[in-house]
Amino acid sequence: MNDLRFALRQLRKSPGFTFLAVITLALGIGMNTAIFSLMHDLFLRSLPFADPGRIVCIYGEAKERDLKQMPFSVPKFWHYRDGQTVFSSIAAAWGNGFIMTGMGEPVQLLGGNVTANYFDLLGIHPILGRNFLPQEEMKADVALVTESFWRKRLNSDPMALGRSITLNGVATTIVGVLPNLPISWFGRDSEIYTVKPFDAPGITKERLMRGVSFMRCIGRLKPGVTIEQAQAAMPALVQSYREQHPETADNSWTSMLVPAAEDVTGNLRPAFVTLLAAVSAVLLIACSNVANLLLVRFIGRRREIALRMALGAERSGIVRLFVFESTLVSVIAGVVGLCLALWTVSVVPQVAGQNIPLESGVTLHWPVLVFTLGLSLITGLLMGLYPAWQSSRADLVDGLKEGGRGTSGSLGQHRFRRGLVTAQVGLSVVLLACAAMLVSSFVRLSRQEAGFRSERVWTGGVGLPPAKYPDPASRGRFAERLQTELQTAPGVEAVAIVDSVPLSGNSSRSPYARADGNPVPVNQRQLGLTRSVSPGYFRTLGIPLLSGRDFTEQDKTDSPFVVILSSSTAKKLFPNENPIGHQMLFGTENGTGLQAEVVGVVGDVRSQELAKANDVEFYRPWPQRNNPFLNIMVHSGTKPEATAGIVRAVLNRIDNGLPILQPNTLEAIVTQSLGQERLTMALLGSFAGIALLLALVGIYGAVAYTVEQRTGEIGVRMALGAQTQDVLRLVVRQGMNPVILGLVIGLAGTFAVGRLLAAQLYQISPHNPLLLGATAIVLALAALLACLIPARRASRVDPIVALRSE
Repeated sequence: MNDLRFALRQLRKSPGFTFLAVITLALGIGMNTAIFSLMHDLFLRSLPFADPGRIVCIYGEAKERDLKQMPFSVPKFWHYRDGQTVFSSIAAAWGNGFIMTGMGEPVQLLGGNVTANYFDLLGIHPILGRNFLPQEEMKADVALVTESFWRKRLNSDPMALGRSITLNGVATTIVGVLPNLPISWFGRDSEIYTVKPFDAPGITKERLMRGVSFMRCIGRLKPGVTIEQAQAAMPALVQSYREQHPETADNSWTSMLVPAAEDVTGNLRPAFVTLLAAVSAVLLIACSNVANLLLVRFIGRRREIALRMALGAERSGIVRLFVFESTLVSVIAGVVGLCLALWTVSVVPQVAGQNIPLESGVTLHWPVLVFTLGLSLITGLLMGLYPAWQSSRADLVDGLKEGGRGTSGSLGQHRFRRGLVTAQVGLSVVLLACAAMLVSSFVRLSRQEAGFRSERVWTGGVGLPPAKYPDPASRGRFAERLQTELQTAPGVEAVAIVDSVPLSGNSSRSPYARADGNPVPVNQRQLGLTRSVSPGYFRTLGIPLLSGRDFTEQDKTDSPFVVILSSSTAKKLFPNENPIGHQMLFGTENGTGLQAEVVGVVGDVRSQELAKANDVEFYRPWPQRNNPFLNIMVHSGTKPEATAGIVRAVLNRIDNGLPILQPNTLEAIVTQSLGQERLTMALLGSFAGIALLLALVGIYGAVAYTVEQRTGEIGVRMALGAQTQDVLRLVVRQGMNPVILGLVIGLAGTFAVGRLLAAQLYQISPHNPLLLGATAIVLALAALLACLIPARRASRVDPIVALRSE
């Protein structure tokens, strides 16, 4: 306790040192805590399921056709469910939207259709009521709602069980209230689930049984069965499925198992490994800065150390006292850093958008608090140990003398400080170079032409209840009337209907082949991105028609099937040929697919991701290929709110029971699609800026301290005839020597970490000489400025005053 009070008194005596040390360490500890908190939520914290380590996702795969993590079809799920021996249970689900009516304004709800055992497999138990029963699957109109739905829409009614709500025009009974579900697994705003997983509106039974894949399949491993053993059992299931269902489109795919925890994080790991390495470098720079400050501070207290030792204090006691002081600084910095981490974590979801599965509420779990405390203690211990030990080795007699030139420290201490500066500069070069590459990559990516116009385009979704719109013809008539009435609305320039908006993350793919020659069987065909669009879609988005014609109102359900190809698709499938008039096969109908005539070719569009061009993309007329969900796209000169009002008014005239889901602008959707890249760039850029600032402070502090300790020597040099330029040159040269060495080491380090960064860059080499050179020049100039300020002060030393002080 006495040591604690003494350390606090010493810190209060030096508020400038305390403030600088605390802020420096708080930046390092705070950034590390923020990244650890994010990594804990994304990668380390278990999913809130029963024994989540035994839950796996089962996907289809065909590497030779570049098909990865493909969903399950109905017949394949049934076969696996009945024939497998490695899972205690197997379940399936698929996302769906529901229109709820009869409780005020119609509301579009998100949720899904699941097998009866789905929540039991996950170990999720209702807070009210029960889970689905096996006998209810595909037979009963029952639903499970989430706690948020129960509180927000049913006012926490304790009598909610047994209550009937209307979903998609069907009376449905609530049988249970689930706890709020993790967005990493169920997605955002999921509120309601039904138990009819094998009934997909818009897909005929014949298509379902031919292997249309749309379900996410999961399994729980039996006790004692490892994931490797379960994976080894998959080929037998694949072979038996192929033999018993030779007509299905998915019978040639192999099966792969992915742990549930790995499935939800997707491709986020490389980016966060990069960020973790970056914040570790920031912490090292911060520690080296404060270690330098502590060494100077402890050397300045040599007289106090000598007095303590003269009075009988042991060296270990002195080291302990000083280490305690450094640890106290680090713990205070940890508290400040925790506040900084809280703010950082709260901002991250806003920067990342929908691309990272983080809960909206900001919470710090006990592992994060333990991490911060442990990091603070370890930082304080390691940072203060060497300076304390070096200072305690001071000569007792010299320390008791007043003044003396020995206060500048030993040669070893000078080398230690120069080594710290070299390390700071080296780490800063790596961080600045990586940040420069990510910023350049992001700028190029954000400027990448998507192939379509996003300015002044409003979009919103509409779900069509199957009970009211049961077939493609009725849905086609609705879309045609909606488009016709919107086109005559004031301020509207163009209107289109599409099944999925570009860059929204939604898409569908179909087997395809040229009809001429000898088409390969359906189960061996490639899958091509297929988009259903209305006439006017290409004009609405400014996609050029390169040859042939656009879709027209004559391309109806009962008309001959037609298709429009993207330019890349035409070149791939019809090299050196005019594709117009040729026939294509699509889908799985009749075991061979439906035949469609190529009537046009349009410009390429990056509709999946901006960083990657679509290899193949087909466009089909909306009436000939549609489903119970459509997106309205309106190009107009009015504000988005006004456009939404126009669409709402037209919908009210056609069917006032249809809500608009997720209204947005196409510009915002394009921006959100870059959420992960923006987050990585922003965080790494911030870390690089902090590293540069800390490195400059460290360089300045080291040079300024050297100048202060060598004031007498500088005075002698000037008294003997040294000019101002000579003093400037001397101080700058000695200050820049460790900087130059750090630049060389940092550039070499940048080449070493280039492979870690390469996969995250777009059209930028991780060894770009221009960026590396610019980084080195910027850091060198900044370091030179940091050296010049104390050097200029040294050149103004009055020799008489300096000599008198000696």
